Amino acid sequence: MNQLKKWLGIVWMLLGPVAIYYLIKTAAAEIAKTPGINTIIQWAVFVIIFIPIAIGLVIFGYYALKGEYDHLPENSNEI
Repeated sequence: MNQLKKWLGIVWMLLGPVAIYYLIKTAAAEIAKTPGINTIIQWAVFVIIFIPIAIGLVIFGYYALKGEYDHLPENSNEI
């Protein structure tokens, strides 16, 4: 199970930048297709909100790859 967590850590670390790339690519295409202020504001909000989420995916993946989640507490008293 710990090996699976480490492999998934790599997946999460790769998923963050890929998601940001496709989000910005889609935003640029949509803004080019309909260049109004409403479209620009809408996609700017999407990008600004999603970038910290994608960074969080990369951080989560880094800790999973590092092995921080190898031993999780069995009950809430160990935290």
